[in-house]
Amino acid sequence: MPNTTPPKLTPIVHPWIKEITSDFLLINSWLDNYGSPINLLNIHPFRQNYQRYNDMFSRYRLNSTVFFARKANKGKCFVKAAKECGFGVDTASLNEMKECIELGLSPEKITVTAAVKNRELLGYAITNRIPVIVDNWDECDLLHQLLVDMNRTLQVGFRVSGFEYGGEKLYSRFGFDSEEICETITSTMGDSGKYHKFRYHGLHFHLNGYSIPQRAGALSQTLDVADALANNGFRTRYIDIGGGIVMNYLASSEEWENFHKVLRDSLLTEVDEITFQKDPLGMVKVDNKLLGEPKVYPYYNEVFQDRFVEAILTTAKEGAPLYRHLIDRDIELRIEPGRSLLDQSGITIARVAFRKKDAEGRTLVGLEMNRTQMFSSSADYLLDPLFIPQHPKPGSPTEVYFVGAYCLEQELILKRKISLPQYPEIGDLICFVNTAGYMMHFYESEAHRFDLARNLVVEKTSGWQAFPDEEII
Repeated sequence: MPNTTPPKLTPIVHPWIKEITSDFLLINSWLDNYGSPINLLNIHPFRQNYQRYNDMFSRYRLNSTVFFARKANKGKCFVKAAKECGFGVDTASLNEMKECIELGLSPEKITVTAAVKNRELLGYAITNRIPVIVDNWDECDLLHQLLVDMNRTLQVGFRVSGFEYGGEKLYSRFGFDSEEICETITSTMGDSGKYHKFRYHGLHFHLNGYSIPQRAGALSQTLDVADALANNGFRTRYIDIGGGIVMNYLASSEEWENFHKVLRDSLLTEVDEITFQKDPLGMVKVDNKLLGEPKVYPYYNEVFQDRFVEAILTTAKEGAPLYRHLIDRDIELRIEPGRSLLDQSGITIARVAFRKKDAEGRTLVGLEMNRTQMFSSSADYLLDPLFIPQHPKPGSPTEVYFVGAYCLEQELILKRKISLPQYPEIGDLICFVNTAGYMMHFYESEAHRFDLARNLVVEKTSGWQAFPDEEII
């Protein structure tokens, strides 16, 4: 079988990451103290990413608020940084809400978009006057009954879905249909309405995928809803366009395109595999044809972060850009970035535990971690890790697969074959770059009674220091 060298996917690496990963002894001392793997968190890129959004909104003189999507990373340091910088936090659970309040975040800087909102969660939101985004009738009924029982009112926003695009409705399991939401609000709110304890403040949507035209269309249609509500006496103070704001992980568009080409070639020809047992990463092979696309995050993007949002806002509606329509209506724009706020804010490092050959001749490198500690909904994490050897030395490149600690045949840290500059030794370190957004914690598990990875906040004073995130108060 002809050999295929694994295609490179070179990550963008922030200077702080380069500096820390150049010091094997420093990282090794942290692993000695806290176990493997460790997550290193740095709030300075997080602040820089927020500032990019803030600067862009300022250029357009747009009233806006950024809410950090807390579910993307459970580090308390990021909530504290949001408080210090003056922006907000989007919460998806009771514990996320509680932590925000305990860390001193003002209730008006918290929003609740949890997919399931039970009695305890809503009761806590009411007690602490935290605004809630409502999603369905049952949720509205429960929230209103609690407000009646507690003799309170609460700011609410309504989640909208079912937007028209390309002659079809965009599917979502969340929210009220865009064609019905105006009637929903006008018929149930007000002093004599079914939900007279609600205080309507705004509209919210979150689209799956990463299409700028779809988001621009959704914002345009939400503005139409706001106009219809205004004609019925309900002022929309904000429109929240949610998250799903893409970022760019990779240094080279050519490498990204080449990877997809080589992947397809390896699946359709006799050349060597570049994914474990020729895993198609979500594509389907039928009659020697590949159907669909890899189910992976778009790791390379030309338009990302603040420029992604800017492209939405500058899309025309009735001869004027969308941002102008927001300004003319005195409507605040809200966004809920998670991944893109966390860009370059974290890394995951694990020790090499063993090396072996499997039954088909592959070199497997066991790491002191499990796959849930570096895992998201993407079919694979398509960035080359950094190799941190104890003893750097000249050698021949070695092609390996990284495997983890769960007792499963499919326990792969990465499905992709990786080329290392030398054969790894036990105790060498592997660093997965830019993992703070959704990779560290979203699917993290304690199966096998393994400890969860320790989250360490790193700061540079006279040298690099690390302390546990849980110690933040």
